Amino acid sequence: MSSSAQKYDVFQAIADPTRREVLKLLAYKELPISEITSHFPMSRTAIAKHLHILSEANLVSGQKVGREKRYHLQPETFQELKDWLSYYDQFWNNKLSMLKYVVENDGEDSRKNKETD
Repeated sequence: MSSSAQKYDVFQAIADPTRREVLKLLAYKELPISEITSHFPMSRTAIAKHLHILSEANLVSGQKVGREKRYHLQPETFQELKDWLSYYDQFWNNKLSMLKYVVENDGEDSRKNKETD
């Protein structure tokens, strides 16, 4: 498969810290590539490649406005990602509940041991 036909999934796209930072910038407002590039110590071409990957993963899209292309977030994809990740909240919440139980019971055991000393 040629690289131009390659589609990136959301997890590949957000794996890179630069792309995550681009997403943070676009969370506030749509921006042209020149303004996005000004936040990074890399070339416009490198940022364009990052934007391409984010676009292929449907996390951002660009729209021609006059002579520049302005990029903005695609919120639908983030909702799908959030929905998928929410399934795993149950495991996180279970671990926190177990930690709370251990900490609280360890505290009780410590008090009991001090009382018997």
